[in-house]
Amino acid sequence: MQRTCTEVELKSAYRKLAMQFHPDRNPGNAVAEEKFKEASEAYAVLSDANKRASYDRFGHAATNGAGFGGFESVDINDIFGDLFGDLFGAGGRGRGRSRAQRGNDLREDLTLTFEEAVFGVKKQVKIRRFEACETCDGKGVAPGKSATVCSGCQGRGQVRFQQGFFSVARTCPQCAGAGQIITDPCAKCRGEGRLLHERTMDVQVPAGVEDGTRIRYSDQGESGPNGGPAGDFYIVLHVKEHQFFEREGNDLYCAIPVSFPQLALGTEIMVPTMYGDHKLKVPDGSQPGTRFRIKNKGVPVLNSSQKGDLYVEVRVQTPSKLTKRQRELLEELSSLTSIENKPQKNLFNKVKDIFG
Repeated sequence: MQRTCTEVELKSAYRKLAMQFHPDRNPGNAVAEEKFKEASEAYAVLSDANKRASYDRFGHAATNGAGFGGFESVDINDIFGDLFGDLFGAGGRGRGRSRAQRGNDLREDLTLTFEEAVFGVKKQVKIRRFEACETCDGKGVAPGKSATVCSGCQGRGQVRFQQGFFSVARTCPQCAGAGQIITDPCAKCRGEGRLLHERTMDVQVPAGVEDGTRIRYSDQGESGPNGGPAGDFYIVLHVKEHQFFEREGNDLYCAIPVSFPQLALGTEIMVPTMYGDHKLKVPDGSQPGTRFRIKNKGVPVLNSSQKGDLYVEVRVQTPSKLTKRQRELLEELSSLTSIENKPQKNLFNKVKDIFG
């Protein structure tokens, strides 16, 4: 460190040393503790214009041969105030924190049917929340009165204690850090600044929401104590399962049972969708498990005019009981149909081939 260093450079250098040798970072290390003390005492000298001038003129002789120990200890909050100021209120020095605090966020769970989630719906929910007292405008003080400055901290919200060469700031126990004391509380809210109310709130659920979707209403939560701003209100949505549709993103999936003749000969089937029945053509020779795509019959994309698709899988349904005539016809068909019953790789093995 040069003798011509600026105050900013001096403070930066001290901060680095203090962070390096701070006792909390070096528990039980006597050497580090001594270096931290020396750095603090050195800063106490060099940060004081008069003491620094004496040191620049006379060097260590300015301390009467006693090193830096002849000077008063430094207030550590002067160095770290810009780092830790938020722990002690605004700026960390000389000012009490505001009594006003932000209110709590609130949450309400809302259960929807599958159809309500797809098309959107308007619901009403009841909410219990603290709201600002109208009599005192949330200040907690009786009309025409005002809070007084705390005598314990003189309005700073903090009291300081000297512990060795540390100066420690703590929240004032008399005013709980507010810096003010209400001697004439509002009779309506008893000084709290807010009252508990139950409200009915309209909730507009947009089309296309999913299970677990959260809807946020800013500033609709609880009002903060002592006139503080309100928190937010969250609606968490829970969607019931559909009778046969399954949803993945904005696409829907379902399976339709068909007979073997329908697949072999081809057919048309009526597929129910969220928007009414849809006629689906199944080509002849279609295989069991074939999946057909019906465009724009899925779930609306949230806050968009687009929709997902509907995928329909055809599954062969084998009759469990046959009439005599049905058996005769199937036996005749079997005699006319030749299929080599050779093993084939199943889906699991195909996946292994792809990713293995």
